[in-house]
Amino acid sequence: MRHYKKGRKLGTDASHSAAIKKNLCVNLFANDRIKTTLERAKEIRGDVDKLITWAKRGDVHARRLAIAKLGDQSLVGELFAKVEQGLFKDRPGGYSRIFKIGKRRGDGAIIVIMELVQEPYHAKGKSSSQDTGKKATTTAAPGKSASKRGAKAGTKAGAQAGDKADVQADDKASDEASAKADNKASDKDVDVDSLDKDASKDGVKDDDADSLDKSADKDEPLEQDSAAEAAEAAEAAEAADAGADTADKADTADSDTENSEDTAHENSEDIVAKDSEGEDSTVKATADDQKSAK
Repeated sequence: MRHYKKGRKLGTDASHSAAIKKNLCVNLFANDRIKTTLERAKEIRGDVDKLITWAKRGDVHARRLAIAKLGDQSLVGELFAKVEQGLFKDRPGGYSRIFKIGKRRGDGAIIVIMELVQEPYHAKGKSSSQDTGKKATTTAAPGKSASKRGAKAGTKAGAQAGDKADVQADDKASDEASAKADNKASDKDVDVDSLDKDASKDGVKDDDADSLDKSADKDEPLEQDSAAEAAEAAEAAEAADAGADTADKADTADSDTENSEDTAHENSEDIVAKDSEGEDSTVKATADDQKSAK
C-alpha cells in the first residue's frame, strides 16, 4: 500500500519527479504552451492553478510562495504583472486546458499539448440556471414542500445547463485550437514544398552552369588550336615575304653584274679601237715622213 504517497510516480524517484513538475510549470508560464505526456500534464495542473491563485492574491507572502515553487523570481514577477493587468480576472478556476494529439512511437504514451486559457471568461451557465429555476418555481404547486422541490429542481437543471454550456465552450475552443494547428502544419508543408521546388530549380541552374563551363572548357582547346594555326600561317607568310625579298635582291645583284660586265666589255672595245686608231695614225705619220724624206 502506498500510504502517504499521493500523486503519480512518473517513473522516477521523488526528487526527480519534483524537478520534472517544477520545470514543466516554468516552461508553461514562460511559453504559454508545452508538449508533454498526459500523466505529467495532469500532475502539474493543480500546481498551475495554485500559482495563479497566489498571483490573484498579489501580496508579499503569495509572491514568496510562488518564488519558492518556481525558483525564478523574474518569471514570478511577469506572472503577477499579467494577473494584475486583468489576466484570469473573472475566471474562477480551470486556468489550463489539455489537447490530446496522439500516441508516442515506441512506448505508446499519450502526447498532449497543455496551454493556459487566456480568453476572457463569460459565465454562460448563470443566466440559463436562473431561467430554469424560475420556470421550475412557477410550475411547482403552492406550498412549502412544493416550493422547495421546485427550487431544488431549478438548481439542478441550472447546474446541468451550465455544465453543458461549459463543455460546449471547451469543445469549441479545442476545435479552434486543433484547426489552427492543422492550418499551421499545412502552411509549413506548403513552405517545404516551395523550398523543394526552389532547390530543384537551383539544381537545374547549377547543372546548366556546369554544362556551360564544360562547353567553355571544350571550346578553349579549339581556340588555342586556331590561334596556333594563325600564328603558323603568319610565320609562313613572313618567311615567304623574306624569300621574295632575297630573290629580288639576287635578281638585282645579277642584273648589276651583267651591266658591269657589259660596260667593261664596251670599255675594252673602245680601248682596242682607240689603240688601233693610234697605230693607224702612227703608221700614216711614218709613211708621210718617209714620203717627205724622199
